[in-house]
Amino acid sequence: MKILLVLTSHNVLGDTGKPTGFWLEEFTAPYYAFKDAGVEVTVTSPKGGHPPIDPRSDDPDNQTDTMQRFKKDSATQKVLANSVKLADVKADDYDTIFYAGGHGPMWDLTNDKNSIALIEAFYNAGKPVAAVCHGPCVLLKATYKGQPLVKGRRVTSFTNDEEEAVGLTKVMPFLVEDELKRLGGHFEKVANWGVFTIVDGQLITGQNPASSGPTAKELLKVLQA
Repeated sequence: MKILLVLTSHNVLGDTGKPTGFWLEEFTAPYYAFKDAGVEVTVTSPKGGHPPIDPRSDDPDNQTDTMQRFKKDSATQKVLANSVKLADVKADDYDTIFYAGGHGPMWDLTNDKNSIALIEAFYNAGKPVAAVCHGPCVLLKATYKGQPLVKGRRVTSFTNDEEEAVGLTKVMPFLVEDELKRLGGHFEKVANWGVFTIVDGQLITGQNPASSGPTAKELLKVLQA
């Protein structure tokens, strides 16, 4: 079994001049869930090379077991440092695709033509598509049978309330929850920072960083079914 794990290449938080990128836990928790299940993982990003880690995701308060494991794991550090360029991967070569969040994807992956084409190719082939936290922003431009891919589907993502709680509502180019609803998605959520994952057929979404490992495990269940 082969999984494509997609990370952002975008490293500036809007016009604040502050750094951003992918949220470290949203890479490490899914990556190890996949590896421990014996799945082959290819890490990819729009620009290739080392995707930017959001420095806030590595704050002392945000440490998790999988992040600690990553820091002692030179092989996985090397995998991350050498992500494959998104333009060079083909949906045919993989069983599924998983998008980690962090704020970076809001600026690059939302509009990335290669990413949109991959999502549509996986979905059209009956393969599952998964995204967590801000990751579901990658679904906004994807279509299925001429309609928004999320239309009529149960979905979740980082919520408006969570964005407000981290003080970035005005910095974001849009709010993922609002856009998923606007496109006809049936948006569901739990309280801020609660673990929440939705499986709706081939579409698997998770609400926030804490949901990233559980979302990966739900994806594995769908793949094994």
